[in-house]
Amino acid sequence: MEGKPWYVYLLRCGDGTLYTGITDDLERRLAAHRAGKGAKYTRGRGPLELVYTEEQPDRPAALRRELAVKKLSRAEKERLIAEGK
Repeated sequence: MEGKPWYVYLLRCGDGTLYTGITDDLERRLAAHRAGKGAKYTRGRGPLELVYTEEQPDRPAALRRELAVKKLSRAEKERLIAEGK
């Protein structure tokens, strides 16, 4: 039986920076970020806009993809966002 999918996501913070993370529940995770209970990085950087999501089959795959996305340059991340829309 396949498990619940995981997601790699990018948030655009109010200061223009990008945050990359993973979750198995986008709605809950975004709500946590917006409530200041998400990652320390996003606290005080609102408003937060979900600009990119990518589904992965499981947590290990999501972690690998998150690492790959984090290694991308800003321009490459912006291209990923543009192509994902």
